[in-house]
Amino acid sequence: MSRIDTAILPERPVAMTRIETDICIIGAGSGGLSVAAGAVQMGAKVVLIEGHKMGGDCLNYGCVPSKALLAAGHKAHDTAQAAFGIAGHPPEPDFAAAKDHVDTVIETIAPVDSEERFEGLGVHVIREFARFISETEVKAGAHVIKARRFVIATGSRPFVPPIPGLSDTPHHTNETIFDLRERPDHLIIVGGGPIGMEMAQAHRRLGSKVTVLEGAKALGRDDPEAAALLLDKLRGEGIEIVEDATVSAVSGREGAISIETGDGRSFAGSHLLVAVGRRVNVDRLDLEKAGVDHDRRGVTVDKGLRSTNKRVYAVGDAAGGLQFTHVAGYHAGVIIRPMLFGLPGKARADHIPWVTYTDPELAQVGLTEAEAREKHGDRLFVAKADFRHNDRAIATGQAEGFAKVMVVKGTPVGATIVGPQAGELIQLWALAIANGLKMSAVAGMVAPYPTLGEINKRAAGAYFSPKLFDSPLVKRIVRLVQRMIP
Repeated sequence: MSRIDTAILPERPVAMTRIETDICIIGAGSGGLSVAAGAVQMGAKVVLIEGHKMGGDCLNYGCVPSKALLAAGHKAHDTAQAAFGIAGHPPEPDFAAAKDHVDTVIETIAPVDSEERFEGLGVHVIREFARFISETEVKAGAHVIKARRFVIATGSRPFVPPIPGLSDTPHHTNETIFDLRERPDHLIIVGGGPIGMEMAQAHRRLGSKVTVLEGAKALGRDDPEAAALLLDKLRGEGIEIVEDATVSAVSGREGAISIETGDGRSFAGSHLLVAVGRRVNVDRLDLEKAGVDHDRRGVTVDKGLRSTNKRVYAVGDAAGGLQFTHVAGYHAGVIIRPMLFGLPGKARADHIPWVTYTDPELAQVGLTEAEAREKHGDRLFVAKADFRHNDRAIATGQAEGFAKVMVVKGTPVGATIVGPQAGELIQLWALAIANGLKMSAVAGMVAPYPTLGEINKRAAGAYFSPKLFDSPLVKRIVRLVQRMIP
């Protein structure tokens, strides 16, 4: 039979393999992997389906590579700075070598999220895209999986807005920017949120000219006072940040990009990064066949992260709330309880921190000052401490920034920190809010001296100081006691 005759023969139907399991997880990012590891090690039969890369967006395109590139930029910046009697030297960044560092970091972490590791734990891993075919079944390649419970952990992807000319113009998202081996001469970033600002500082410190275009206010989700301090620092490093600049048209080719804004301004650069938000990955799951309601934000879930189909849960970005890797991991812990033990589980968001990993870092947990004033009015007390009074920050030349805590009746309801290691320092307030601790618990903590962590204790002290030092009643009591004590 000729090759042509063979080619025109009808394809043989693929034999389908049927699998029955306790839990079927769709998506091998942070949330899916956490559920899989926890469930299988506690005795459940688990199938994990992933149609793209193990580890999801965070490992391959997000948190991990961005922090690695920021570290390279930080090293270059430190080399250039004269400080403490040490002369600075103009750095000679090797952009390709910096990307090699990014790749090495990903490769080092990847085995923890690998198919081999999870197969070793006892998880049945299927490397295909999945879609529901009924309320109790999904199809993935040549497999039909029937499960008692399903977990949608499909994450999100970059949102590319329908800007005229954008689809015909070379541009990057976070999924492609880390593959760029040659340093951009002039990187234009559309989007002034955390991703945009992190990539702006990393590329600027590695030698690129950078312009950020933001349609509203840069870092608009964060506390304005803290955001202003960070934006001033970024502008001081030579990053052009243009606010209220809605992009109306894009044109050009690689190396020559042109952008027009709605108010008639023009910007030109060599490369374009689009960082305006995320789109949840639920559109190819055929959720209607499973009776799972959803919208553009993600799967419709109750407080226990269960969908309109009681067999189906959603975690992380797919659950339609805060889009952070650590939220997906937290959600995994919430749903493990009902799925494995039949115990109630309830997700909350008031204790979830987030961080922009620029230099200085900007971190938030709970309510911002504006949100707290709107919700609590005159009951709110804002306790604030500055890094310029922190001896460790002074010693290391990082005495810029502050911590402020929003307090209602002695209980913190939010905290904002902008300054060195803000992402580490915010964790104390996340702990306090998660467990309903009072400000007295933080004030009673003994912090080692000198540490940046003392700023949290100082902020707690700032809450009590007016009550102790500015109170006429306290002064009268002290004078009375002093007269009575021999």
